[in-house]
Amino acid sequence: MNGRLRHYGCGSTTHDAARMFRGAQPGVRTFPSGAFLYDGGEGRRVLFDTGYATGHWDTGWRGAAYRRLLPPQVSEEDDIAARLREDGVDPASVTHVVLSHLHPDHVGGARRFPDATFVLTAGHLRTLASPRLTAGVLPGLLPAWFPGAARIIGDDDFEQVTHAGTVLRAVDLFDDGSYLVIDLPGHADGHIGALVEGQVLLAGDGAWGCDLLDAAPRMKALPRAVQYDFDAYRRTGDLLTELAAAGTRVVCSHDAVGETELLT
Repeated sequence: MNGRLRHYGCGSTTHDAARMFRGAQPGVRTFPSGAFLYDGGEGRRVLFDTGYATGHWDTGWRGAAYRRLLPPQVSEEDDIAARLREDGVDPASVTHVVLSHLHPDHVGGARRFPDATFVLTAGHLRTLASPRLTAGVLPGLLPAWFPGAARIIGDDDFEQVTHAGTVLRAVDLFDDGSYLVIDLPGHADGHIGALVEGQVLLAGDGAWGCDLLDAAPRMKALPRAVQYDFDAYRRTGDLLTELAAAGTRVVCSHDAVGETELLT
């Protein structure tokens, strides 16, 4: 396998870490919204997450509340389609879009890929069918054609695989081991990551950042309350910590990734 995995920053937000974790030093930290394109050859181009939406959000009072709580910093240049074109990639050439979950900073660019197959989970569908306020989902960000573009991964479709001594629940997207969709529960119903060519695990919001994989026990009450299943979130953090210790590169969606190319 000789594919490429590239990172694109598609907007950002800021938080004070001391408000999220006990014992953290006060200070505002920027959290980029990352998207990741895997070019596996043979016409396969898989985008993991799509960053923030640019322009006007037609999302009503829920969107206004979200933007007040987690103010996005996003310009037209941060649009995922613009990022791809800047890198010489035609957005229309993206064959699959894997969404870790349905929060605004991950689905904002979905509308740019009307011809792609969207890889969703049963948990995503449950969230769309009954979008509770605490789920953080803004359906107005998703295009009307979205439900018909999906390949759905059911709860029972995940199979156990062992990677670097750790047992994972995975679905092999292309049946060749190049791109495994990984069950990473806790942050949102149906939350998933991706293990690319056995080297890089895209962890979505399995943690706030790769330096915070083990920070779940120190999470304060409010951020803890907005996790879909905090106990599962904590176990996911332990799993990611184990994989990182064994040599797998774990990259969270909000990491400040220094380089563009992630595969060696």
